[in-house]
Amino acid sequence: MKERKPIVDNPERIKEVNEELEKMGLKVLEQYAVFGEYDFVNIVEADDNATVMKAMVELSSRGTIRTVTMPAIPVDEFIEILKGKK
Repeated sequence: MKERKPIVDNPERIKEVNEELEKMGLKVLEQYAVFGEYDFVNIVEADDNATVMKAMVELSSRGTIRTVTMPAIPVDEFIEILKGKK
């Protein structure tokens, strides 16, 4: 499969992509190789969702990866939003 070939040939490419993400305004907090439907799970932090969106469009436009993005907020913050305090 095309998207896995670069990783097999150059496993360090994974870390290089992390450096690219940092240049795009994302901070990689955690990264895991996983079994199942997805190959990797990256937990990133950014100033806003638009920054993440732009970075994911850039990476996926290369044709070597597919992404799924799930914006998350801390549960305590979510509760405050539901209470109308935020």
